[in-house]
Amino acid sequence: MKLKLNTTVVNVKSYPILLISAFFLLCTLSFTAFSQSQRRIIQLSGVVLAEEDNGNIVQLPGTHIYVPKAGRGTITNSLGFFSMPVLAGDSVIISSVGFERQHYIVPDHTSEYLTVVIEMVQDVTFLKEVQVMAFPTEEVFKEAILALNIPTDNSKIDQKNLNQELLALMLKTTPMDGPMNQRYYLDQWASSAQYKYGPQMNPFLNVFNWAKFFQSLKQDGKKK
Repeated sequence: MKLKLNTTVVNVKSYPILLISAFFLLCTLSFTAFSQSQRRIIQLSGVVLAEEDNGNIVQLPGTHIYVPKAGRGTITNSLGFFSMPVLAGDSVIISSVGFERQHYIVPDHTSEYLTVVIEMVQDVTFLKEVQVMAFPTEEVFKEAILALNIPTDNSKIDQKNLNQELLALMLKTTPMDGPMNQRYYLDQWASSAQYKYGPQMNPFLNVFNWAKFFQSLKQDGKKK
């Protein structure tokens, strides 16, 4: 019985090339690590603003400010303000629900403090029109509309429905829509995050408020 051994031939001439490649790779990694360690730390602060539909500029609370590569970030408070330490050259992402994502590259600022103003743009998505009809075809719908006896004057319209005071009351008592509910939730969430580690004062335990209350009662009694 004969055994056959597999032998591997190693080219000794390739060793210097491998050593030179490994040396250059090690130098490149060392230079990259040294460059990152020499990057300056900058305290980045700023305010995030947004434009409403009526043209007013408001602060945007609850906006996420984070650096993906570093894995750190923060959120804006109820006034749209934020502050966090970053490194020069970091890519900062600013994102909020209902707005387009913004990118900001931290420059090599001469000072240790940098203040910016970021204006967010609404992310508007237009959906296709959907028509819901209770008729099988459009022709049947047209025939039903033409057969209706619609009055052409306003004599049969109840004028009470056009009362200005009633319309103003309906506008004041109308519940909040989707964007207003979202803004209210973000305000509450940002406030809870801001006052998470701080004391919250109860206005009923403030003696000065009680003194003002009793003083106003006395003044009302004198007027009567």
